Amino acid sequence: MTRRILAPVVLGAVSVLALAGCAGTSTSTGATGNVDGKVTVVASTDVYGSIAEAVGGDFVDVQSIITSPSQDPHEYEASAQDQLTLKNAGLVIENGAGYDAFMESLIEASGTTAPVITAVEFTHDYPGSESHDDAATPAASEGADDHDHAEGDGHDHIEGFNEHVWYDPHTVEDLAAEIAEHLGELAPDHVADFNANAAAFTQQVAGLEDSLANIEATDAGAKVFVTEPVPVYLTTAAGLDNATPNEFSEAVEEGQDVPPATLLESLQLIDSGDIKVMIVNPQTGGAEVTQVEDEAKAKNIPVIEFTETLPEGQTYISWMQSNITALTDALAA
Repeated sequence: MTRRILAPVVLGAVSVLALAGCAGTSTSTGATGNVDGKVTVVASTDVYGSIAEAVGGDFVDVQSIITSPSQDPHEYEASAQDQLTLKNAGLVIENGAGYDAFMESLIEASGTTAPVITAVEFTHDYPGSESHDDAATPAASEGADDHDHAEGDGHDHIEGFNEHVWYDPHTVEDLAAEIAEHLGELAPDHVADFNANAAAFTQQVAGLEDSLANIEATDAGAKVFVTEPVPVYLTTAAGLDNATPNEFSEAVEEGQDVPPATLLESLQLIDSGDIKVMIVNPQTGGAEVTQVEDEAKAKNIPVIEFTETLPEGQTYISWMQSNITALTDALAA
């Protein structure tokens, strides 16, 4: 679940020069990843950055590599400045399973020895992970010993596995507990603060789960069409049925053309009247996505958007609640 990279990788000449040029601006960063008494947390995306901020509060300095909806984690090319950011980290948070593969290169190139938390290792579906007890969420002070996850082999894309685990409330609860555990090790004077913050955050996630339970109570089994797998953990938690042909959502996620037969099947499904809501990821698309979206609108099927990164001005909790509200409203339309 966490690991340390012990052997630094030799950087290219250009990167070395670039890092050397930047190094003079980072004299306030200590060897343990502290800046002005705060733990430096580096997250692959602002989604995990927001969760880290909620748990760390005033005692962390969070830096997210990807902060814009225009940046695709699948295709992001890291810079020399990103390498310096990783080098100075006290704690690193990545998604894993090939979603943010650039983090692996950054971790190796920077030579950081900071512990790395990999979010996918906290979900039930991750290969090698043990099932969590759904009856009880671990307290914020419980740590890595409570999660026996596979290590080191989960950083390439795993076929058939949905890596968008930040849409799974239970995974996020366990992730917050793990962040609190590591921050407590890095800043022992603030253990109580981290645990209290994680507990408060978990209560907010529980509120999201209550909202999802309300959807399940009224709309369990309703069929949804998702243009790619981004929101599926959330729709499953709401008791909804993902009716999308796998070949459609997988092709869109991989940036490939949807097979003609699959596109026809999808259009027929939309025309059948069985689909109650369509969910589109505006950060990806193509002609086939536009075609099914237009067809849904023509059939008066509500179309809503779920993104992969935080909208401006949102926290993780407010963003997820707005998604759930949009889903609730669409189902009621």
